[in-house]
Amino acid sequence: MSEVSDAYQGDGRLGELLGAAGVPETAAEVRELLAGIAAAPRPIDDDEWLRLIAPAPAGVLRGQLVALYELLASADDGIEEQDASPARLADLRAELKRRGLGGFIVPLADEHQGEYVARRSRRLAWLTGFTGSAGIALILAEEAALFTDGRYTLQIEQQTDGDLYARHHITETPPDGWLEAHLTKGMKVGFDAWLHSADQRARFAKACTRAGAELVPVDDNPVDAVWQAQPPRPLAPIVPHPVRFAGRESGDKRRAVAARVKEAGAAAVFLSAPDSIAWLLNLRGADVKCAPLPHSFAILKDDGQLQWFVDARKPVAELAEHLGNEVSSAPPEALGAALDQLAAQSAAVQIDPAGAPDWAYQRLQAGGAKVIKKEDPCALPKALKNETELAGIRAAHNRDGLALTRFLHWLAQLDGTEGITELAAVEKLAGFRAGGAHYRGPSFDTISGAAANGAIVHYRVTPESDRALEAGTLYLVDSGGQYLDGTTDVTRTVAIGTPTPEHCDRFTRVLKGHIALARACFPSGTTGTQLDSLARQFLWQAGLDYDHGTGHGVGAYLNVHEGPQRISKHPSQAALEPGMIVSNEPGYYKAGGYGIRIENLVSVIAAPGLENSERATLAFETLTMAPIDRALVDRDLMTEEELAWLNAYHAEVLACLTPGLAELPEVADWLNGAAAPISL
Repeated sequence: MSEVSDAYQGDGRLGELLGAAGVPETAAEVRELLAGIAAAPRPIDDDEWLRLIAPAPAGVLRGQLVALYELLASADDGIEEQDASPARLADLRAELKRRGLGGFIVPLADEHQGEYVARRSRRLAWLTGFTGSAGIALILAEEAALFTDGRYTLQIEQQTDGDLYARHHITETPPDGWLEAHLTKGMKVGFDAWLHSADQRARFAKACTRAGAELVPVDDNPVDAVWQAQPPRPLAPIVPHPVRFAGRESGDKRRAVAARVKEAGAAAVFLSAPDSIAWLLNLRGADVKCAPLPHSFAILKDDGQLQWFVDARKPVAELAEHLGNEVSSAPPEALGAALDQLAAQSAAVQIDPAGAPDWAYQRLQAGGAKVIKKEDPCALPKALKNETELAGIRAAHNRDGLALTRFLHWLAQLDGTEGITELAAVEKLAGFRAGGAHYRGPSFDTISGAAANGAIVHYRVTPESDRALEAGTLYLVDSGGQYLDGTTDVTRTVAIGTPTPEHCDRFTRVLKGHIALARACFPSGTTGTQLDSLARQFLWQAGLDYDHGTGHGVGAYLNVHEGPQRISKHPSQAALEPGMIVSNEPGYYKAGGYGIRIENLVSVIAAPGLENSERATLAFETLTMAPIDRALVDRDLMTEEELAWLNAYHAEVLACLTPGLAELPEVADWLNGAAAPISL
């Protein structure tokens, strides 16, 4: 367990303790190591990171290591300083001028192009104050612009200075179009090739060319040059993910993916997505919050041999038996030479143009390799969960449903006069989850939105924004857990006190869309884009909509947002296939008023009863088990078929969860009422 430490007594005292314990590293070396450890999320148990320093530190040494860890972890990196943006923007512009650059592109990205980035890579938040999970800034000498999607329309207005940044919807005003319109001939615009994919670089390069300007890579990021308190790279232990959870040996996965690489005409594939490498090697880590991912790179050959580029301090040597003889490891600094070697052989190398860093693409191309631009070959097989994974995911959802049901029971006791706030609710829900078997932490930061805050799609409560759950309002809670056997993501909207007729109308329209998607049967080969309107149709009938996708893929103790599948207005070429997990989460948001979202995870299955139909037909199995607030359902808007679905779902919730509530009779009694059938 994480523990409270004594005060740190200084490096001199630490050096004495290390020497007495036989630890070969000096206090300075341990401090450097601990700085990286502290830059990663704190594990549930301190023993997980302590073993990176010594096998089993105890007594005073253990206390001093924990004290130094906490000292380093509490260091202010400046990301939360919302009022520092003017000075930081001025500093960056001065640095760009010194380098002869007329502009610079600042994405929310790291070298792996993942959704969750370490604090070291949160350059966009540090520079602008915007903390959403998707965005990009374009910095010119006299102008600057910020772009994000519809999930963050309200948040970006609240967190950033409109006098410094023009703020745009990324779809309505594409960044490359804005850049082209604001460039002057001869201008040089810098970009960090590690933080952009080849596709992204190509779009910005074309915009610059059309404007008579030039897009140029930088050797080191100018934001890093002016961010004095930038954290180091995160350093968290890597551990095997047992086959009893993974369901498939790593060697089997490597050979299957290698066959896909060979089929694509490549001799090797460059892998940079942490979830792909973690899945392929049956490993998990903790370099970023909310996702059990180690940062690394890999080159997989068409014969199944794999070169893994990873910090050896994680500690990789202990994984040798797990990895086997077909996997070799090297430090990340050796990646360039390995790519050069492939290029010198004129090898055909597969690379994901939308996900891999442009740095690798350009290095291979410059060295003479035949670059095959094709999607990550791990993405699809990773999305197709095997039977072991599916069984674990169902079990994880049942445990998660118990935690959420206990939370909903607690909420149901509130009448809006207690002063319970969004932050208090987050802590309460986290406490219910923490006791669950195989629980490893949240799968994302809980969205806890009362009243108007619920209308901010990806709202993150802070002490400054925290508000009470008051009578007559709606409360939206979107949360999830990471378990060794599965990843969960669930949203419920709850009436605090008595809801208004408008609340019930909007909620029921969202529910009808949720049910329409949950009940869908569709032919094999159907994409999520083709199903998206099922969830929106009842909102459309009232002139309403929501500005986010209806569904995203979900990993198996991996990323809570996973591709290639999705359900969205935006075109998708990925067909839904059996074994895929996807969310079903229509919503409605009234700016300044309230938010509504109902989210369950579903798995794609063969449609029951249609196994012998003329065409292969698919359907969804709902995985999430938690009651939906019946107080918000307008019975008159529901059809008998929709009510039958809701009643059947609640009957399944009761059957799944009641056995786990044997020692909580008051919660079980509440659930019996909350999941009672509505008369047809």
